[in-house]
Amino acid sequence: MSAKTVNKLAVPGATLHYEIAGSGPVLLMIAGGGTDAGVFSGMVGQLAAEYTVVTYDPRGNSRSRYDGEATDECVEQSAADALALIDAVARHEPVYVFGSSSGAITGLELITQYPDRVRMLVAHEPPCTEILPDADDARAFFDEVYDTYRTDGLTAADVVFMMGTGMDGDAMPPLEDLLPEYRELAERMQANAANFYEHKLLPFTRYQPDLDALKQVAARIVPAAGLDSYPHLPGRPIEVIANQLGWPVVLFPGGHGGYSSHPGPFATHLAHLLKTDTV
Repeated sequence: MSAKTVNKLAVPGATLHYEIAGSGPVLLMIAGGGTDAGVFSGMVGQLAAEYTVVTYDPRGNSRSRYDGEATDECVEQSAADALALIDAVARHEPVYVFGSSSGAITGLELITQYPDRVRMLVAHEPPCTEILPDADDARAFFDEVYDTYRTDGLTAADVVFMMGTGMDGDAMPPLEDLLPEYRELAERMQANAANFYEHKLLPFTRYQPDLDALKQVAARIVPAAGLDSYPHLPGRPIEVIANQLGWPVVLFPGGHGGYSSHPGPFATHLAHLLKTDTV
């Protein structure tokens, strides 16, 4: 396995924890929701054979602490965080970007605002449901999740969220059944859950991508979804985006979190996609 270095980067309002492994062109991997760099650990070793793989904890998650009190997230700030990491690691070179879930939303905003810094974006199931034809229903669902969290707590919100997004089959085994490294990741994700529901869920799902701007860089965007999850709520918006860009949706192994459940095949598929770059 490729050795990794662990680093910190100060950005406005937070300090980001990030990790680097491998050598070659930079591949920035953006985690989503209440997850962190650890969700990609099963893929990093394989990808690091050809790429400088950069993973990080999004602000407010796990080891990327806010400087002060938590506030509602801003997608533009999330993209600026990703840009700061690109500047720190790749300097002036454009980089490959893989983002999943709200990490894919960050990637869409990144390539919209800073198109010259992204060599290729693989956007895996961005839940920007405002672009769906039934956006009102999706908005009402996420409002229900948020309200359930506020009135009934985390466990109840988890049930509503997982059932409504088709991710109820993705639940992790009990902590005591996990290997130590995965137990640590699961514990960090559990600790992030309240901040996710409170400050991230609604700002990200209400994000409206600039489809006209994305069309200008369509040749550098790969719309992606999980083979098992693309018909469900988080996977559906990427089909709308793909239709606007004139590309088919590329299906990856597994579901919304296929990078964790099927890391080997997922990494192989991602590496093949990155090699189609002609820039």
